[in-house]
Amino acid sequence: MSTAELERQRPASPAVPAGLRRARRAETRTGYAFLAPWLIGFFVLTAGPMLASLYLAFTDYNLFRAPQWVGLENFQRLFEDKRYIQSVKITLIYVVLGTPIKLAAALAVALLLDSSRRGQSFYRSAFYAPSLIGASVSIAIVWKAMFSDGGIVDLGLTGLGFPGEGWVGNPDRTMPMMILLTTWQFGGPMVIFLAGLKQVPRELHEAAAVDGAGSLRRFWNITVPMLSPVIFFNLLLETINAFQIFASAFIISNGQGGPAGSTLFYTLYLYIRGFGDSRMGYASAMAWLLAVVIGLITLVMFRTSRSWVHYSGESK
Repeated sequence: MSTAELERQRPASPAVPAGLRRARRAETRTGYAFLAPWLIGFFVLTAGPMLASLYLAFTDYNLFRAPQWVGLENFQRLFEDKRYIQSVKITLIYVVLGTPIKLAAALAVALLLDSSRRGQSFYRSAFYAPSLIGASVSIAIVWKAMFSDGGIVDLGLTGLGFPGEGWVGNPDRTMPMMILLTTWQFGGPMVIFLAGLKQVPRELHEAAAVDGAGSLRRFWNITVPMLSPVIFFNLLLETINAFQIFASAFIISNGQGGPAGSTLFYTLYLYIRGFGDSRMGYASAMAWLLAVVIGLITLVMFRTSRSWVHYSGESK
């Protein structure tokens, strides 16, 4: 039977009443009306500035005269800029060291809180509280005062017999101080780990314990594989956030990236070049290069996750 004959034999779809069509169009208009604030905000405050910065990345623009097209010159200058190379190295060190330490602390505390005992709600709230504040200016100011020469941390170390030389002004101690700051705010990933731990079947642990498996073996062979999607989610978010560190580095270094460039993170140097030196074209090139790098790292993480992330009900 030919296609034309099949089409002729197919029953005609019933006509939609005019009133129903008008009702559907009204629902569509209502939906777009509710979406309008978000759409306006996205195109005016996000998409528009992004496209403008993409254009400026290929121009010489200093806020005081019209942009002049220079092509790839800004991107070529990046790799000749020693301070830019330094900011890349410092940011990579922070991401590679700070992210795993923060996630390890979050998972360790989540394991401790994943039980029914007295006062659990209080402890969970207390550990999550620092994340409510976020990487705000006020926290950075307090952190700077605590770790300055003669601050409470210095006094505590001196009382324990360690030399107190201050952390803020010591290039060898600023990175550990910044990592401590981000680790202290582990509440967000901790809550996500707690939610993931609730999904691990207790029967698996009980069966493994009956077979003689110890707590460490049960954790590695049961908890980690079952928790791998949550680990991947937290790892992805925290990696992206670590690349964008700015407020704490700006406050602690007084916006200069010191001492000796030890807190010259990528976004801080971008700010210095864009708003300090009025090199908006150069700063836009830095911003887009960072966006591309984060996108590539995200892609690599998704591709490699296939070998170690195991989802419930997935057959391999």
